Amino acid sequence: MNPQQHWESVYQTKNSAQVSWYAQHLEVSLQLIQYLAPHRHASVLDVGTGASTLPDDLLAAGYHNLSMLDISSQALAITQRRLGVDAPTIQWLVGDVLALDFAPHYYDVWHDRAVFHFLTENSQRERYVQQVLKAVKPDGHVIMATFGIHGPKQCSGLEVMRYDSQGLHSAFGQSFRLLDSLTVNHQTPSGMTQEFLYCYCRVE
Repeated sequence: MNPQQHWESVYQTKNSAQVSWYAQHLEVSLQLIQYLAPHRHASVLDVGTGASTLPDDLLAAGYHNLSMLDISSQALAITQRRLGVDAPTIQWLVGDVLALDFAPHYYDVWHDRAVFHFLTENSQRERYVQQVLKAVKPDGHVIMATFGIHGPKQCSGLEVMRYDSQGLHSAFGQSFRLLDSLTVNHQTPSGMTQEFLYCYCRVE
């Protein structure tokens, strides 16, 4: 099963509020976006939106130049139905982040919670970084959230990478200046705890 088929199946067969990565609100992500891009006209891309409530919260905070990307059209459809009349105010992108043809230097903020750690091959990670460098403006910001070094080794039946801040920054390289990092304990709907690492960088 290819990645798109896998994630379409996940969102077709499971309750989106019961998957392990679900959170009622992505509070850390929202706070970091507001900190790094306080102007509400900032162009923000969320990679791996799924059925998260981040677009709802960004709209409520006044952001109006939002792009939501996911490999699963089913996941984005769930989010669009929830947003209702507000859905058309967002640009919806369906596809593989490694393959999309992004507009050059368009985004002020690239946010990714839990996509990058599924890239277990060097070639995938290198391609991802190339995509970020193409899509994000110089002096723009990148917010990455992956499983921390004490996080799970698998998610949704797939192998994942685990990172500390040095390892995650090294995967991106010298074109990115690490501003800070923090560790967050995510409580899954089933009551388990997962360690997430957040790193945020500026594109040099």
